[in-house]
Amino acid sequence: MVIPVHDVNPVRRTPWVTYALIAANVLVFLFMPGLAGSVAGDSALAQQCRLHAFLDQYAAVPQELIHHRMPRLVPTGETAVGPQGPGCVVGPPGYDKSPELSVLTALFLHGGWLHLLGNMLFLLIFGNNIEDRMGHVRFALFYAVCGFAATYGFALVNAGSAEPLIGASGAVAGVLGAYLVLYPKARVWVLVPFLIFLPLRLPAWLVLGFWFGLQAVYSSGQGVSDAGTVAYAAHVAGFLAGMLLAWPLRPGTPPPPEPRGLLFGRQARPRHTW
Repeated sequence: MVIPVHDVNPVRRTPWVTYALIAANVLVFLFMPGLAGSVAGDSALAQQCRLHAFLDQYAAVPQELIHHRMPRLVPTGETAVGPQGPGCVVGPPGYDKSPELSVLTALFLHGGWLHLLGNMLFLLIFGNNIEDRMGHVRFALFYAVCGFAATYGFALVNAGSAEPLIGASGAVAGVLGAYLVLYPKARVWVLVPFLIFLPLRLPAWLVLGFWFGLQAVYSSGQGVSDAGTVAYAAHVAGFLAGMLLAWPLRPGTPPPPEPRGLLFGRQARPRHTW
């Protein structure tokens, strides 16, 4: 997998919504129980139980989205010792949960630092140009719509799943789909792991097309061992939604600057025309 680090595609306005989304994701992650760091005096089991209760309340659950009903018993966040040893206490939910609203809150929850930083890196590199093209308000709506499309797309093919679905990946995938439609020829600096991290400058259609191809293959369960823990189907649905929503903007989108120099190396040398 290539790692994008920068795109050669300047913007005309400050991407305030993109920055706000990144800040909100980081802040929410820092306050999630049991993920960003341990709380003094709490055992690993206590942190895990509080995290399960938190996710059951604020994450999107496919069963709840499709059938629109809450389970009778959910983790309460407390611990107790039962016949099989210490564990998490379950009981009737003490809160009212809207499955539709949980789709929105789930977009700001992440399962670890790598999950968070990976999503925010892609959002930072590609989101600024999409926000620049759409405008602040339309981009915020676009981001939310792609998140909903990705989450419900995953839920439709996993209607029986009770596992919480979290992360901004689906919405960010929509941003990538829009970028592929609007700026396919823009150049993207990437790091390719080949013995060392080799810097290359590649066209966006190659970088994003390769990324989407991997997600499509992984969503079928082929070629990856963690297909059950990563919502690849949500990535595919979000990407396709982003492409469809961005397509009407394609005719009026100015092309990115024409790249100059070689496509690899720390500094590209100018080419000569004859």
